[in-house]
Amino acid sequence: MQVINFFESDRQEHWLEEIARSDWGAGAFLRELLGGGTFFDAVGEGSRVLLLTDGDELISFCTYAQKDDIQPTELTPWMGFVYTFPKHRGHRYVGLLIEEIERLARQERVTEVYISTNHIGLYEKYGCEYRTQLKDMDGEPSRVYVKRIE
Repeated sequence: MQVINFFESDRQEHWLEEIARSDWGAGAFLRELLGGGTFFDAVGEGSRVLLLTDGDELISFCTYAQKDDIQPTELTPWMGFVYTFPKHRGHRYVGLLIEEIERLARQERVTEVYISTNHIGLYEKYGCEYRTQLKDMDGEPSRVYVKRIE
């Protein structure tokens, strides 16, 4: 398995098709942002889409971005659009993406990365701590976690 940056891939159309296979509305939205060229407008310049791949198959994906669905906020950067395809769940594959985000954050001298979610018990497995509850862009409550980068 390998983590690749969508924007550094010469197979972006293939990966767009793979993202589109997700059974999650936010995955479809990510595919729309990428395909429509509005990704950076939505989440900020320099943001990344990380793909955990096994050959041609997409296992899991997420973003490492300046902004996410909690806006406006001074909290940054964010890990968002976290998704693992159902047949690959339960193997802690998202941990490989989190490790890559930690590596990128250390390079950028970032000490905290935030996650907006309604999951309880998932991100704690990867050393994330519940910070607070904020409203997302739809006005719905969302749990905000922080991953400390050492």
